[in-house]
Amino acid sequence: MKSITIKGSERESVGKKATKALRNAGKVPCVVYGGEKPLHFTADELEFRDLVYTPNAHTVVIELDNGGTVDAIMQDIQFHPVTDRILHVDFYQLFKDKEITMNIPVRLEGNSPGVRNGGRLLFRKRKLALKALPANLPDFFDVDISKLKIGDNILVESLLNDDFTILHPDSTVVVQVKTQRSAVAVDEDEDEEGAEGEEATAEGAEATAEGAES
Repeated sequence: MKSITIKGSERESVGKKATKALRNAGKVPCVVYGGEKPLHFTADELEFRDLVYTPNAHTVVIELDNGGTVDAIMQDIQFHPVTDRILHVDFYQLFKDKEITMNIPVRLEGNSPGVRNGGRLLFRKRKLALKALPANLPDFFDVDISKLKIGDNILVESLLNDDFTILHPDSTVVVQVKTQRSAVAVDEDEDEEGAEGEEATAEGAEATAEGAES
């Protein structure tokens, strides 16, 4: 999995007044959990652009101004309810030999023949939760839909891998193609029209036969 670097300054935990002053200066208070003790630091709000405003999942390398580095993942983020500015970010420290849980985005590949034939593609799981060592975290789940016909689906069981554990039942539907209601209605109308045509043809044949007898 790709990592994003965030440059920060280590600080002691500060009170509300000092925190407000930091935010007014364009700084975001952060804390890293999971180590021997919580690590507090601040970083420029722009440092989070590639981490927050993206659908992709990333690990983070926090480079502190004292020369230290911490590998982590973003665990929680708080936004201002009006301005949407970042108020606070929580991270969880990564260790090479310790599994973590993370949501990984699903990416669809190919074109479904079922959709081309009038079916509706339902993307049920855009992200999947999994548990793995940091080195085994995938960037995406690539799901090939090029063979999905109407009525077909792809389940979690087809994405299983020895490198990680997917935290969803094997029978969970990731993506499926269903019949459009409108398409069903059209088919029914066509069938009715066909039946009416057959009846008209039969009536015409009977009238012809009667005329011949006369």
